[in-house]
Amino acid sequence: MRRIAVIGAGAWGTALAMAAARAGAEVVLQAREAELVDTINRSRENNIYLPGIPLDPSIRATLDMADAASCDAVLLVTPAQHLRTACRTLKPLLAPATPLIICAKGIEIETGALMSEAAAAELGGQPLAVLSGPTFAAEVAKGLPTAVTLAIADEALGRRIVAAIGGRTFRPYLSDDLIGAQVGGAVKNVLAIACGVVHGRSLGDNARAALITRGLAEIARLGMTLGARPETLMGLSGLGDLTLTCSSLQSRNMSLGAALGQGRTLQQVLGERRSVVEGVYTARAVVKLAGTKGVDMPLCQAVDALLNHGASLDSVIDGLMTRPFKHEAL
Repeated sequence: MRRIAVIGAGAWGTALAMAAARAGAEVVLQAREAELVDTINRSRENNIYLPGIPLDPSIRATLDMADAASCDAVLLVTPAQHLRTACRTLKPLLAPATPLIICAKGIEIETGALMSEAAAAELGGQPLAVLSGPTFAAEVAKGLPTAVTLAIADEALGRRIVAAIGGRTFRPYLSDDLIGAQVGGAVKNVLAIACGVVHGRSLGDNARAALITRGLAEIARLGMTLGARPETLMGLSGLGDLTLTCSSLQSRNMSLGAALGQGRTLQQVLGERRSVVEGVYTARAVVKLAGTKGVDMPLCQAVDALLNHGASLDSVIDGLMTRPFKHEAL
């Protein structure tokens, strides 16, 4: 695996391109905007999504999806709600043995499918892996120490992927639990919005700690219902990702929640941003999925009510604080 493709030239896609380049790969970074492709190839910087970080000379940007599909492995870093469309485009261009590594974190709104389920529906028997964990794109791009989960059914192929993208400061840990690796990464974005509200409303560190802990219980309930293993949910792609995203305003989701907590509207905040805030979409999807599975997720329901159903911040907070007392294990 000497040639690695990255589909999606946002901040996270660009950071993963940098990680693969540091591991010695030749990287093809596919973007949708001709101006961005030209800027990356000419100035060696993604000045739109990851400004101020010089890109490795081995990274080459392209508009051509076929160019990317010809590589030895493909990292899918599109927004979650667009991953299925990207898979449809890639399908006729891929060699049968080319592995696709899903790096998007979310749940499809319309179908309730996890990203691996959406990809498998479009790609058939194409080898699939999931990469997830506690990662801020800028830190990965700068080469700061990072550990992630790489979930894949074929361990031998997984080790080849680890060798292709892993390095001294980017450390993938293998797992075969694709479901568990995805549930934590998707739901934590919703919970990070809630933690942002706590910050913006100055509700205190006690409240944030309680929210993270009870949020982890929601992740565990949904994950185990879907077939995830508890140890995965307590690992990098579960507890690790939740802790990071709910503890820093570097998180797009937490910073959005903080703005809402300070009284701004969702439309105002989103109107100022070019990057996708996945938790806004996943809130609706995870509540819908939890409802079909009979899983109680009051924190996610509160975020969904705030974002998508016109509930006021005061009513959402009051609704959570007046819930009946219950056993912690439930």
